[in-house]
Amino acid sequence: MAGVTFINDKYGDLRKSEQKVADSVLSNAEEVIHFSVSQLAELAGVSDPSVIRFCRALGFKGFQDFKIHLAQSVVPTIRNIHESLTERADAPELVRMVFDANQAAIQSTLGTIDFGQVERTIEDLCVAGKIIFHGLGGSAVVAMDAFHKFFRIGIPCEWFDDVHMAVMAASMMKPGEVLCVISHSGASRDVVEVVQIAAAAGATTIAIVSYGKTPLAKVATRTLQVSSSEIGFRFEPMASRIAQLSVIDVLSVGVSLRRSDAAVSNLSKARKALARKKY
Repeated sequence: MAGVTFINDKYGDLRKSEQKVADSVLSNAEEVIHFSVSQLAELAGVSDPSVIRFCRALGFKGFQDFKIHLAQSVVPTIRNIHESLTERADAPELVRMVFDANQAAIQSTLGTIDFGQVERTIEDLCVAGKIIFHGLGGSAVVAMDAFHKFFRIGIPCEWFDDVHMAVMAASMMKPGEVLCVISHSGASRDVVEVVQIAAAAGATTIAIVSYGKTPLAKVATRTLQVSSSEIGFRFEPMASRIAQLSVIDVLSVGVSLRRSDAAVSNLSKARKALARKKY
């Protein structure tokens, strides 16, 4: 395939298992940019470590680094900005494009999210002694929004966008407490480490991700997966962030319904306190 000569150039130097990965990538390049390590390994019929070795044999730091380079080779440059963008988009087209993508992400998530996992997650949050929300980069905004919603209904909670603070907080968690992390890629080493530390301390861990077969999904107690058409090599979530926020809304409303007396009382107190701040 044109554009992936960096694979062809080193094909003869690869091990047999790595050549299987190369063959799968060459035959499915545009699909692979959406894949997790496990998905590519399953397609190629090899182990996850074989995929990582393949990436490193080509000179990349890891799978994400490889996917970025692959995407730049096979995907039009303009799609790095937005997956539906055209070169000469005017204001009306931009508005429709972004709004349509956001609506599609919500509808797609509605059609694929595991309702059983949602129910169990709400139950975990209802009885939690404390909830810690954590996210890095763009996901930090979603984590802060979650903290804001649960704080207002009187749930003891914290949020961190600094990994050092999150690691320390996770190490001090107890059974009966919940760590909820948000990650678009599900492949951040730092976020996975925070979840592992919290789990070792006895906490329940919840991951809200865009991809199911990811390192983060493998270590979390519960995984809630959102769905969007965003291309997999992009680190900057757009439409998927709207779906993540919608999932947070579902969880906060679900907890509020089950703790309705306390939730209504606390919301009333918060609203009265804020009323004095407005003209």
